[in-house]
Amino acid sequence: MNNSLKTQARLIGTTGLAMFSMFFGAGNIAFPLKVGQLAGNQSVPAILGLLLTAVGVPFLGLLAIILYEGDYRAFFARIGRIPGFLVAFFLLIILGPIGAVPRCIALSYSTIKMYNPALSVVIFSLISCLFMYIAAYKKSRIVGLLGAVLSPILVVSLAIIIIKGMLIHPTASASTLDAISMFKFGLYEGYNTMDLLAAFFFSSVVITGLRQSSESRGRDTWLVARDALWASIIGAVLLGLVYAGFVLVASYYGSALAMVPAEVLLGTVAQTILGPIGGLLVGLAVVLTCFTTALALASVFAEFLHTEVSSQRISYHISLLITVVITFVFANFTFSEIVAMLDPILIVLYPVLLVLTVMNILHKLCGVSMVKIPVMIATIASIIWYYAPQVLTHVGVGG
Repeated sequence: MNNSLKTQARLIGTTGLAMFSMFFGAGNIAFPLKVGQLAGNQSVPAILGLLLTAVGVPFLGLLAIILYEGDYRAFFARIGRIPGFLVAFFLLIILGPIGAVPRCIALSYSTIKMYNPALSVVIFSLISCLFMYIAAYKKSRIVGLLGAVLSPILVVSLAIIIIKGMLIHPTASASTLDAISMFKFGLYEGYNTMDLLAAFFFSSVVITGLRQSSESRGRDTWLVARDALWASIIGAVLLGLVYAGFVLVASYYGSALAMVPAEVLLGTVAQTILGPIGGLLVGLAVVLTCFTTALALASVFAEFLHTEVSSQRISYHISLLITVVITFVFANFTFSEIVAMLDPILIVLYPVLLVLTVMNILHKLCGVSMVKIPVMIATIASIIWYYAPQVLTHVGVGG
């Protein structure tokens, strides 16, 4: 392999690690462990369900945006310029200051508080937002920082947790759910990772980073897209391995994890497997994990405010400041409260976004032009599917 190919392979590997790091946040820790907590001896169908919605579906989103050369604006504009803008803005609000970013901070706080019960949530959130602002201030360095520095530390930390937990463990107890029910549970919990939403915007960040790298300057657009696809595969494989490992480890220790809240599952698992010092090490890894994802999401939202919402009338740095201030407000809610707020939104959104993704992929690969009608049908069906049982229950109770 010549030096040019080695350099390109290194760039793809670093970018793949960066994608894994950007995706792997609070939900990616809590929900696979939550699935394993209930899986018991039905861990295999649980893993399959989780991987379908937490890896397979987001990979479709990555593929779609790569086909659109990293331009998520063109991707969403297929349903109309204004509707596309509003959908993108709404998704970024959920991913940014009111949803995923404060959820990352809340999970970090819950984990660290296990070792410092007197820790103030206000002070922790304030320090987290301050560090996030400082790190995202130089936006051009984000992908390189994540891939070259933080991601390897994260991967090693997670590998220690999983390998140690799988080498010596008790026998998984019998699950109270059958295989089909566990598959469905894993399927639904995969929605909560919000990785499909993130895929639309992270792909844009990654492709921009690849284009700006010295190795890719002057290269054909589709060669850059090919590198982005390989990096996406690396990120997806790493995510899948960690998810499967988390489910298996949590399934072995299901009895010890009974009634443990989702936000402290990893800390509890780590203490059980590695002891107090190892648990503290894992807690620090959790903070690192959540920080990398929050950093990427905050940067993407701030850039959207800067370029799309304000048409550059508000500077990127002011947009970033607005982002972290709103994040600070929502970060003072508990992890469970944020999850409860997001849950109905995600249940309705995911089928709609999946249909949009598939139709846009078909448009690029097969020339299929239809998109608005399938998305409209999916929206109506998803709303009815979610709200109809509640309405019927209310009517039944009222009668």
